[in-house]
Amino acid sequence: MVLVTGASGFVGSALLRRLAADGRAAVGGYRSSPTSSLAGVQAVNMGDLGALEDCREALMQVNVLVHAAARVHVMHDSATDPLVEFRRVNVDGTLNLARQAVEAGVRRFVFLSSIKVNGESTQAGQAFSADDPPAPVDPYGISKYEAEQGLWQLAEQTGIEVVIVRLPLVYGPGVKANFERLMHWIARGLPLPLGAVNHNRRSLLALDNLIDLLCLCLTHPAAAGRTLMAADGEDLSTADLLRRLALALEIQPHLLNVPPRLLGWGASFLGKQAVAQRLLGNLQVDTRMTRELLAWQPPLTVDQGLQRAAQGRLQ
Repeated sequence: MVLVTGASGFVGSALLRRLAADGRAAVGGYRSSPTSSLAGVQAVNMGDLGALEDCREALMQVNVLVHAAARVHVMHDSATDPLVEFRRVNVDGTLNLARQAVEAGVRRFVFLSSIKVNGESTQAGQAFSADDPPAPVDPYGISKYEAEQGLWQLAEQTGIEVVIVRLPLVYGPGVKANFERLMHWIARGLPLPLGAVNHNRRSLLALDNLIDLLCLCLTHPAAAGRTLMAADGEDLSTADLLRRLALALEIQPHLLNVPPRLLGWGASFLGKQAVAQRLLGNLQVDTRMTRELLAWQPPLTVDQGLQRAAQGRLQ
């Protein structure tokens, strides 16, 4: 039996659909009672992760737990101290759940982490690997790193199998936040001053590729005790991403060739350095160890993944 937390979320719901389609016994863990559930998938109310709920009853007869629930990026965070809130959910909540999983006899704990544990950017021509020293910067990345450390300590103390999967930006049908806004801007034909941003490279991960990898992580012996890096395998410049996303949307993109240096200056003047880093900088992920260790190849190409995301927008 597989339990997936964050069952109503972007990744959790997709994983449950895949498990149901494969005929695997699965339980969806929800923050509150779901209004609907998938056929063949049990639904359990696990409450607020950060409230340190007692989830032991939900964990009975569960062999593998995939922890997809988290406090993610908050665009306009009203918390007095965001790091405290991220730690409350992503660290304390995760480790409370993991300790209860040990008590319930759960064999494997698969934790969805973030490439932000490694840092915010890479140098040109280089890529983050699982062996690189962690260097989280923002509260979200820090909380994910601290959760990872707590899980490794628990694994050493109890023997529970921990698998950590660090994710870059995940896109696909139903994607929200920045990627959804990007599709919206392109679909409306808005002029975007990013046509000259051709020299940076960023790794992305199609939702279907992530789900395929997670299904391997449920049982693959070599995944236990590992930190796995995940990505599609083809890194794109910002301009290339926009053009190929426009192609998937069947739209002619309106890209303006503004020099990247000028864009960087403008972003600094407006206090938008973080936005500029995402659009102009590099963030590459080395997935060679994941592919070799698990004999895994992403089933979708980047273009197929973008087509799936575009189709999901129209549904």
